[in-house]
Amino acid sequence: MRHSRVINHLGRTSSHRKSMLSNMATSLIMHKKIITTTAKAKALRTYVEPIITKSKEDSTHSRREVFSFLKDKKAVAELFREISPKIAERHGGYTRILKTGNRIGDNAEMCVLELVDYNEAMMGKGEAGKAKTTRRKRAAGKKKAETAEAAVETAKDAAAEAPAEEKAPEEKK
Repeated sequence: MRHSRVINHLGRTSSHRKSMLSNMATSLIMHKKIITTTAKAKALRTYVEPIITKSKEDSTHSRREVFSFLKDKKAVAELFREISPKIAERHGGYTRILKTGNRIGDNAEMCVLELVDYNEAMMGKGEAGKAKTTRRKRAAGKKKAETAEAAVETAKDAAAEAPAEEKAPEEKK
């Protein structure tokens, strides 16, 4: 019976799985997003979210606890300096899984695992530089019709004036 066996072993030994999750967590913290299989992403999410929660309190004890999981000084420094102030008011859900389709070679389901507060496209920072414009079909349609009519009228006026001017110099000769 599978009572209370909720961890996905990912077809690896315990030591291999722990080191793989540690390396993937370090990569996620350093690069803010990684591309991996969905099964690994789900296992990594349960591994990295408690680590991020521990980083909210910046003390020697919490740094040592996080270092015991990550085993990388640069990742620990990055986590406590940049990530923890950004997620200070968030109560969980620090990561997001976006499914991207299946891998060509073995048809494994792939996804992007990213830190929620670091995706500029979803936060709207990519559109901050552009002026916000609204599109109204009716007003735009009327405007186009009015400008088209005005263009036709100016073309008719120009056509009417042009032959008269051309004929006048010829008559003088």
